[in-house]
Amino acid sequence: MTGPIHGSPGTHVPVLKLGGILLVTLQGELHDRAAEQLQQDIGEAVEASSVTGVVIDISGVEIVDSFLGRVFAEIAAQAKLLAARTVVAGMRPAVAITLVELGLTLPGLRTALDAEQAMLMLDPASTPVHHSPVRRESP
Repeated sequence: MTGPIHGSPGTHVPVLKLGGILLVTLQGELHDRAAEQLQQDIGEAVEASSVTGVVIDISGVEIVDSFLGRVFAEIAAQAKLLAARTVVAGMRPAVAITLVELGLTLPGLRTALDAEQAMLMLDPASTPVHHSPVRRESP
């Protein structure tokens, strides 16, 4: 499944299914109505495609207000109920500062520095196996 999620008129949110992960890339400003539509569309896409993870790449978003922050948290909660984990990737420092100033803790929402790191967090095959260091004694 590759294609856009269409929100309100004029809103085009690219969505790409990569294995068991849905990659949603946001660009520019997302108005309240479009954010609500995005939440509904992501829920439907998770259900329809049986993905186990959702990456929301916000590297192209300069402003996240309290409403949009709550929408991200609600998307994560909704995806969790549908057996998928959510990671928000690419948050700019100014956005992080704003969310902290607004007092939004965004429970259940994981973050990553970029979409690549987020994909690795959600891909069970990429989970590093921790080995204990092997000590060899000198003969």
